[in-house]
Order: sequence, then C-alpha cells, then structure tokens
Amino acid sequence: MGTATAPAGKSPLVTIDRVHAARDIAEETGVDLLVLTPGSDLRYLCGYNAHAMERLTALVVPRRGEPFLVVPRLEAPMVDASPAGALDLELLAWDETDDPFALLAGAAMARLGTAPGRVAVGSRTWAEHALGVQRALPGAALEIASPVVDRLRMVKSAAEIEELALAGAAIDRVHARMGEWLRVGRTEAEVGADIAAAILAEGHTGVDFTIVGSGPNGASPHHELSGRTVQAGDLVVVDIGGETATGYRSDCTRTYVVGGPADAEVAAWYGVLQAAQAAATTAVRPGVTAEEIDAAARQVIADAGWGEHFIHRTGHGIGLDTHEAPYIVAGNDLPLVPGMAFSVEPGIYLAGRCGARIEDIVVCTDDGVRTLNEGRRELVELAG
Repeated sequence: MGTATAPAGKSPLVTIDRVHAARDIAEETGVDLLVLTPGSDLRYLCGYNAHAMERLTALVVPRRGEPFLVVPRLEAPMVDASPAGALDLELLAWDETDDPFALLAGAAMARLGTAPGRVAVGSRTWAEHALGVQRALPGAALEIASPVVDRLRMVKSAAEIEELALAGAAIDRVHARMGEWLRVGRTEAEVGADIAAAILAEGHTGVDFTIVGSGPNGASPHHELSGRTVQAGDLVVVDIGGETATGYRSDCTRTYVVGGPADAEVAAWYGVLQAAQAAATTAVRPGVTAEEIDAAARQVIADAGWGEHFIHRTGHGIGLDTHEAPYIVAGNDLPLVPGMAFSVEPGIYLAGRCGARIEDIVVCTDDGVRTLNEGRRELVELAG
C-alpha cells in the first residue's frame, strides 16, 4: 500500500500566507475554486508532500471562505505530521465508502454560497480526479491553475533561494569528482550509476536524472544512459540533478573531453558556446524579459554560424520541480523580477558526431544576477 511522505513538523518555508495569497490571486482573476492534488503545487502551498494515487487528496481554496484539505482518513495522520499540520487548515477526512468529490463539492459550495463557475485544477492533476471534480460540479468550467499558482512559485523567497543554493553546491561537488568515474572503456550506464550514488552522498535525498551523453550520444540533449563505451577523445555531456530534503532541486551540466584534448574545430565552437552562456547570464537583471535572455545566448551562437545546432530553449525555472516557470524561450515576454530562479543552458549539437552544453542555475537579484553553480565552464579534459 502506498503512503504519503512528508518532512515532519513546522517548515520555515511554508506558511498559511501562501494559501491566502493564492486565494487573493484567484479572486483577482475570477477563479472561484482552486483544487490542487498531490504534486509540487500542493507541497508549495501547504507543505504536504502527498503520494499521488487513486484515492483523492486535494487542497481546496475557494475565493471566499477558508481553504480546506480533503484526504483519505487513513492518511490524515500524515497531514498532521507534515508542515501542513501547523497551518490550521480544516481537514475533511473521508472513509473508503464515501464519495470524496461530493464531499469536496459540498464544502466548497457552503463557503462560496453558490456553485462555482470557474474551477482551476493543478496542471498535473490525474484525469480521473479532474473528471471527478467536474462530475461533482457539473455547471463549472474546468481550467488550469498554473496562472494562479505560478505567480507565487516563480518568485522565490530568500529561504527558497538558499535551499536552491545548497542544492547547487551539492551538485557542484559531484561534478568536481567526475574524474573518478568518467574514463575511457567504461559504459555510460556504469558512469551514471556512480554519479547517482555520489548525488546522494553529496547531500541530496533523491536522484532526478543522470544524463551521460558520450560521443554521438551527446548530440541528443535528453539522452538516456546506454551501454555505449566511452572512447578516447569523446566529448561527454553530463547533465545531472537531484532533490534535497526540502524538495528543492539541482540541475547542472558540464561537458568533458576524455582521454585527450579536443581538436581545434571543437575547441573553437565550444568557445562560442561559453561566450553564449556568459552573455545570457550577464544579461539577467530586473525588467529584462525571458525571451531577451534566450536571444542573448542564441545571437552569439547564430552569429558564429552554429545557430541551427542550438535546438532547445535557453532555460527553465527551477524550485520544487526541475522544470517550472519561468521558461527562458522566444515568445515569453515575461519581465524578470528579483527572486526568479532559472537555468541558463545553451547547447550546440552536431547530429551523429557530438554535442556540448553548459548549464548553471541563476537568480535574478535586485541589481543583476546571482549564479548558484560554480566549477569550470571551459571544456574539462579528463585523463583516460
């Protein structure tokens, strides 16, 4: 039987103010009801890291009246043990033969005084739960809650930024040890297993991903670990990240050359990539738009003749999810504000040959940028 998991006790990162702020934004935007099921939105707002399953767990935030939690009775003790237990939220526990959607609908309408017209559900809510809410509130129009919750989650508090900084320092320590594992004759899978163990050893509680793209596999940005053996002279893209005890994430990419120096052509275009990553990072400051940061990286690469080989956005937000708003991509005219945290990760990928990427997590500050990853950004040469 699956169970919910949550760090015990009060959390300095989570206060009832977050729930009330979400309610205020919902009222401002005309959303009658927020329904957030297990996932990062629920954890962000109330601190409950619930296990996603067929039984309904939901934080319900009406635009008027007090928010409440609907949970299976068998998991009610987990709520009390989590940071949510310190928020004085009303807990509506349901038994196995109850209809939790009817319970949710009744409590929501009692607070609103009427049936809700607009109900926003979390973007990663299971379909069976979203449809259950819709059946229980047949006159409501369902929509995504991201426009409400993302306004809060995009701007990190000082405490959240320090959690991201701790995660970044931990993943930097893993990259600093890469020479212990990344050697000629070892498979990507073998290297990845060692990296995963080190991610835990260096302070994470979970491993989110280990990308080890050697030689031609480096041209695939989301390459899965394979049985390919690292060859002398290979470029190897290593993109790794994990989760800390508080749920905040790391994500950092470095590119290595193993068993000998890179040839002159590779060294030249890798220098372009370094310049692009530095240009985008330097451009970060309040008021600059997300798409302008993307353009700062893309222009350097395009001007050098490699534009068609930069095949993804420049970055993504990070927090309780590895990928969250804001997205650093053309078409996103969102102005940066202090507290926004995101990756800056341009890449150049030569299909069938090799690839390279440099990725740091940065934070927009009052007067510029803070970089949360250190370590060498040049092409790192490792002995074979």
